[in-house]
Amino acid sequence: MKRPRIRSTTILTVRRDGVVAMGGDGQVSMGDTVMKADARKVRPLADGRVLTGFAGSAADAFALLERFEAKLKDYPGNMVRAATELAKDWRTDRALRRLEALIAVASSTDTLLVSGTGDVIQPSDGVLGIGSGGNYATAAARALLAHSTLSAEQVVRESLKIAADICVYSNQNILVETL
Repeated sequence: MKRPRIRSTTILTVRRDGVVAMGGDGQVSMGDTVMKADARKVRPLADGRVLTGFAGSAADAFALLERFEAKLKDYPGNMVRAATELAKDWRTDRALRRLEALIAVASSTDTLLVSGTGDVIQPSDGVLGIGSGGNYATAAARALLAHSTLSAEQVVRESLKIAADICVYSNQNILVETL
């Protein structure tokens, strides 16, 4: 039996003026049904020094978040190393390889995308969007950064609203965390 594809999420990270903001919508969909409208997909870790956001299967994302949190404890103060070690494990471990999720992670100095194919990617402009509406939110954020004086948090909120108007798997129940 084929499992229904779970589509959910727009996660966006923006850096501006020494502040990093990460936000996500609250919608979780299964097929063409909204299962939950107020999911919390952005979380602070490492005593609030690191923000994480996830897209994909919720159970898989939680498994990854737990492993990433453990890596942060193994490499305190070095989020990039923790993310790299998670990506190595994710790529080489048979059980982890089957996980269907992406995570975005951010500290005061770095923003990274971590994927199951072993990718650890740092965007050059500090803007990172993942999930079904990630490209829409990224485009909106880049335009707002170029043509406004909005704060990082305001850019994230406005960009996520724009993405929610386009992506049927995202909503305007937005949560934003900042560092």
